[in-house]
Amino acid sequence: QRRLVESGGGLVPPGGSLILSCAASGFTFSAYAMRWYRQAPENQRENQRELVATIESDNNTNYLDSVKGRFIISRDNAKNMVYLQMNSLKPEDTAVYYCNVRLPFRTVWGQGTQVTVSS
Repeated sequence: QRRLVESGGGLVPPGGSLILSCAASGFTFSAYAMRWYRQAPENQRENQRELVATIESDNNTNYLDSVKGRFIISRDNAKNMVYLQMNSLKPEDTAVYYCNVRLPFRTVWGQGTQVTVSS
């Protein structure tokens, strides 16, 4: 069964840091690009999820402009894990963060992990 499970969310003050993790199973992890999306509280429809970061199978990365220089995406193919290191967090980073992979015949989403940035 193709599955993604996120962890690591929580409540953090502005300027703080968090590391999100995503455990993948059921597919050849190293062959696919992995992505982190987020969905802010005011955007409840699935098509309103925002692409935050991508890491390709060759480890090339891309970021949403608003997180460049603050967030780092990485992967560990030996452990089938993808990570999102989030630094200098801002209140506008508050969202549910989702791990995502686009397989040949379906797109797989995790259940999401809540990140709240507030003092």
